[in-house]
Amino acid sequence: MPTTQLAPPTVAALVYYTGRVQGVGFRATAADIARSHDVTGWVKNLPDGRVSLFAEGSREELEVFLRVVRKQWGGHVHAESVDWQAPTGRFHSFDVVR
Repeated sequence: MPTTQLAPPTVAALVYYTGRVQGVGFRATAADIARSHDVTGWVKNLPDGRVSLFAEGSREELEVFLRVVRKQWGGHVHAESVDWQAPTGRFHSFDVVR
């Protein structure tokens, strides 16, 4: 009997970054990094000086993506909060939200 490979479970991550994350190219760089990974979602500045990022994909791909963002911006990020959620399935790309 042939085996069927299932797609990896899809999850979402809502991440808040605190630190020197606005006015330094964080959003554009995060979007560029996302395009190199199989993730969709958005990144935006918040009025309180933080950056919010929402991404959907496989848990493994999201963890790799977030690790690359962390490595790129580690010197600017003072705190990172990740909330794993159920995916919405609404996104087809990864965009900077203004």
